[in-house]
Amino acid sequence: MSGTDPLCSAVAGDLPSAARGGPLSFALSRVARLHRIAAGRRLRELGLYPGQEFLMMALWDCGPVRQSALIQSLGLDPSTVTKMLQRLEQCGHVRRRPDPADRRAVLVEATEEGEALRARVEEVWSGLEEDSLAGLGPAERGDLVRLLARLEENLCHEAGDGVDACAPPAGGA
Repeated sequence: MSGTDPLCSAVAGDLPSAARGGPLSFALSRVARLHRIAAGRRLRELGLYPGQEFLMMALWDCGPVRQSALIQSLGLDPSTVTKMLQRLEQCGHVRRRPDPADRRAVLVEATEEGEALRARVEEVWSGLEEDSLAGLGPAERGDLVRLLARLEENLCHEAGDGVDACAPPAGGA
């Protein structure tokens, strides 16, 4: 790349030479990055950081859960989840307390304020979905969901056994 071709001038359809063997992987990476940025902007209006909504979704669907189980189900590093929980606790969205069945374990649950976030997070995700899929008809949307589910399945096999992020989400696949 020369000094007259700034990196940011690349058009969405242009592929770096090293990515020419994987145009779909390159496109997925770019789409995932842009989706995360767009979600982050919308979530910021709710006082959430990207990823915290997934933690809240788990609590909304499962109710009080052990912190260790939450870490495992999110498939994230324990220190990352601990930091998320600290921030969410400081904002009043979650509460941690000893598990009455095992005082060494910690239960995490959404507070009333955290429960009140649910409708707003649902609005964020619905709006993001509509904006992301603008111009696609119902059949194309269904095909895209089906194809992405297949890609996810393939990548879970690639990631290997024991990858908790590959487990079907609570409430079905």
